[in-house]
Amino acid sequence: MPKVAKPLTALEAKRLTDPGMHAVGTVAGLCLVVKPTGARSWVLRTMVGARRAEIGLGGFPTVTMAQAHESARRLLQEIKAGGDPASERRAKRSTVQRTFRRCADAYIAAHRAGWRNANHAAQWESTLQKYVYPRFGDKHVRDVAKADVLAAIEPEWSMKNETMVRVRNRIELVLAWSMRRELRADGPNPARWRGNLDAALPRPMKVNRRQHFEAVSVDEVHAFMLRLRRMDGMSARALEFTILTVSRTGVVRAAEWDEIDAGAKTWTIPGIKMKSGRPHRVPLSPRTLDILSHPDGPLRRDFCTVPLFTRTSRPETSR
Repeated sequence: MPKVAKPLTALEAKRLTDPGMHAVGTVAGLCLVVKPTGARSWVLRTMVGARRAEIGLGGFPTVTMAQAHESARRLLQEIKAGGDPASERRAKRSTVQRTFRRCADAYIAAHRAGWRNANHAAQWESTLQKYVYPRFGDKHVRDVAKADVLAAIEPEWSMKNETMVRVRNRIELVLAWSMRRELRADGPNPARWRGNLDAALPRPMKVNRRQHFEAVSVDEVHAFMLRLRRMDGMSARALEFTILTVSRTGVVRAAEWDEIDAGAKTWTIPGIKMKSGRPHRVPLSPRTLDILSHPDGPLRRDFCTVPLFTRTSRPETSR
């Protein structure tokens, strides 16, 4: 145990300006550290077992001398009783740094570049923020258990099943990522569905209330297409083009004139617009070319890069 220095008053401690560690007395080992920058802080120097430790007590004057005395006495009592305040503080800092929230942020940052859709990362963040973080976001990732996962997804499992299925999968991926980085012990993933949560929750197909839009029957398609062809407007032409090319509506809405090759009668969709990431070539029937033809002239390949199906996107043709 260090010797007790001559006690200093609060005013005398305030006047200490020389850089270094100054013993202030009253409590053995209590010092005021003065940095070359002038910043000052309280430190308790003492022995913890056979190891010398320096335990910070806060900055001066935010922490007063009386408060520093009180904190130092309490820590010395803990050490005398066999405690190790320094190790406990390090463990606490480790817990804060490795919470589920921080691991999820790290997972998203690591995978963001590989996600094609920018909205995907936003959906990850918003669903975790809404359903997971309030339950165990600040819990150490190594301590997340099956009960925590259930607490996050079970309340909305029946009403928002599709969303909860995605949330469960995202929790599982973050925990698996944490295991690979040795932030969590290897073992069964508490967010795994098969052989784990499937025994606690009903299967998604049993509770998913999503209903599909009514489809036109095969026998009615011919009559429907005839009615559609008689309709005016860009929306009707876009829908007809979508059906004839068997394409997704999003790809058709984003189609541009320079993707069309009228001579080869093809529409080449760039890989960036495809889920596969690879370019996709669509053959164009005579009717699809008619849809794309400008009223004042034939379809030309040197059209500007603008969307096909907008009111102002029809390119000007030479007369």
